[in-house]
Amino acid sequence: MRTIKAFSLITIILFGFNSFAGILVDGEHQVMTKDSKVNWVGEKVTGKHTGTVELKNGNIQISEGELVGGYFEMDMTTILVTDLQGEYQQKLEGHLKSDDFFGVNSYPTAKFVITNVKKQEDGSYYVAGKMTIKDVTKQIEFTTNLEEKAGKMVASAEVIIDRADFNVRYGSGSFFDNLGDNMIYDNFTLNVNLTTD
Repeated sequence: MRTIKAFSLITIILFGFNSFAGILVDGEHQVMTKDSKVNWVGEKVTGKHTGTVELKNGNIQISEGELVGGYFEMDMTTILVTDLQGEYQQKLEGHLKSDDFFGVNSYPTAKFVITNVKKQEDGSYYVAGKMTIKDVTKQIEFTTNLEEKAGKMVASAEVIIDRADFNVRYGSGSFFDNLGDNMIYDNFTLNVNLTTD
């Protein structure tokens, strides 16, 4: 009986690995923008705000069953605030899109391109690459995971960005003194989930 149970367990494990391996087909996998999400969190002295931004395009590149490259591009004109409603929501969205922050009329997209990947012992990937916001390009680094969901490959990552590096100055203690409770922290977080075809 133990042998049968052990065999069954091994079969399940192998099937799971093989099933996932089938998702990691070598080649360039296009990001399904409607099924992918980018959530953002920005914090200030007196609290925080949350929201979303839509993906415009992207891909994930697989070689020999491993992540080797890719990119994603965000449509900054779609910045949405999710923790407010009505007039206050509209005002903050307008402010974030203005030249005080991301200047979406002049810089409608932001883009990240992978330049280096290293697989970790836990199966995740250390990723380094070039982030471009407001025509300023800086290297950022983070860890990403690949997993199968409903037969699709999903790459997920928490990406921390220092807005001061990209000349996003409003309320930043890096550029202005004596802001007090009006200071907005430079770091903001993107929680990125890319679903591919």
